[in-house]
Order: sequence, then structure tokens, then C-alpha cells
Amino acid sequence: MSHFVKPALAYALPVFALAFCLGALRVTLVEPRIGPLAAVALEVPVVLALSWLVAGAVLRRWPQDWPRRLAMGALAFLVLMALELATALSFGQSAAGFLAAMATPAGLLGLAGQVGFGLIPALRPQPSG
Repeated sequence: MSHFVKPALAYALPVFALAFCLGALRVTLVEPRIGPLAAVALEVPVVLALSWLVAGAVLRRWPQDWPRRLAMGALAFLVLMALELATALSFGQSAAGFLAAMATPAGLLGLAGQVGFGLIPALRPQPSG
């Protein structure tokens, strides 16, 4: 089990940091101009592309068979969601508000992106060398 914990953290933490920065730009600069759904629609592909690159680097460092890549992605998804909740709470949002925001169109699109993030290690071919 521990064989995929370190890679999961090495995958989740930099992607969260990058997405946090992009999210700050989205909320402050993009969303007021085009609305929340369009802003998230612009952000999700960028985060998924970055996730693909980070997953490749992590899998080069810690090669995993398919079941461990799936477990790595699942754990990384859980870590990401915990970090997202912690961030929401730190900005004064309640846990109920966090969950309610996920039920909006923008929230559902963001959640779909987060699920995609979790699946990338299993979908991505094992990089060579």
C-alpha cells in the first residue's frame, strides 16, 4: 500500500498548488468578466494538462503497475478534495457551503475535472526512462 502513497502526494501537492494559483486568477480576474461556468471551463483543461505532465514526472520517478496507478490517483483525489475543503474553510466557507457550491454548474464542472485529475495516473501510459 505505501508504494503509492508517496507518489500520490508528489502528484497531488504540486497540482493543488498550481490549481490554487490559477483559481485565484480565475476568481479575481476572469470570473467577474465572463461568469463562473465559463471561467471554470477555461481553467479545467489547463489544470488537467498540468496534471498529465506532473503525473508523467511522478511515474517516471516511481514506476507503478496499473492497479497502483489507480490507487495513486484515488488517494491523490482524496488529498486534493481534503485540501480544497481546508482552503474553503480557511476562507470562511462552511463545509455545507463547500458541498452546495459543488452542486452548481461551475461546481459540477470543477468536480468533473477533479475526478479526471484522479484518473490521469491510471489513464496515462507508464512513461519510459
